[in-house]
Amino acid sequence: MSVAADQLPVPAILRTANAPVPMAALLSPVHLARMLLVRRAMIGQFALRELTARNKGTLLGLAWTFLHPLLMLAVYTFVFAVVWQARWGEADASVNHALFATSVFCGLIVYEVFGSTVAVSPSLVVSHPNYVKKVIFPLEVLPLAQLGAALCVCAVSVIILVAGNLALTGSVSSTIWLFPVVLVPLVSLAAGVAWFFAALGVFLRDLKQLVGGVLVPVLFFVTPIFYPPERVPDSFRWIIAVNPLAGIVDNARRTLLYGQWPDWTSLGTATLVGLVVMQLGYAFFMKGKRSFADVI
Repeated sequence: MSVAADQLPVPAILRTANAPVPMAALLSPVHLARMLLVRRAMIGQFALRELTARNKGTLLGLAWTFLHPLLMLAVYTFVFAVVWQARWGEADASVNHALFATSVFCGLIVYEVFGSTVAVSPSLVVSHPNYVKKVIFPLEVLPLAQLGAALCVCAVSVIILVAGNLALTGSVSSTIWLFPVVLVPLVSLAAGVAWFFAALGVFLRDLKQLVGGVLVPVLFFVTPIFYPPERVPDSFRWIIAVNPLAGIVDNARRTLLYGQWPDWTSLGTATLVGLVVMQLGYAFFMKGKRSFADVI
């Protein structure tokens, strides 16, 4: 026997989803941490749904989550290490060509978490009008679900990177256990920017093209992914200095590939910037959230 949707009990987590929240609470890290804790199961469910939807209808399904980064590492190794004989830094020639391929792949893994989350964020709310109008739903989980799916792909890619680095150089980084520390500023920065663009995208529909077609690609090339930071001319070093992703990418390579401790100064700065952006992005999204239904 079916039951009408409006007769179903509404969980407490949804009953309070659209309740007004004072600005002082929105700017409180404690409030934000509590929200993440309460919504963790829902975020996980939507992240899995997003991950499944990416490969829906394909023959191999979720296997592409493993095969795609594996194929990309093979291509980068062939192009940079075999064809171009490219060199990275001052490492010995016997390992330098392979180091170039793995260094590029490591940078791509990190940037993909940010880029794939932010690029689609302006359309996240407008592409789910039923969540805005017809049900009481915590819309703030949508960007986090996108980020969660990106982190799942990142985890698979890191495993492949570590295995590939072992095969190419015969060693595993001794500081690999510090990589989760590097993820803190990356996750917080991606979440904050995604919240900001998700809210702004409701009111500015052209933002999707601007962010996905201009901002994310430009930021990709001004982040040292295909080149070491030392190759940047001195007159342009300030671009690297003000880009928090540059420090995150560099510290990811240090921990995953080079066996070095993170640069605590750059990592601490990036973490502080990321946490501030996350808090402000969350506050901006929640304040604009109550006007979404009127616009959509």
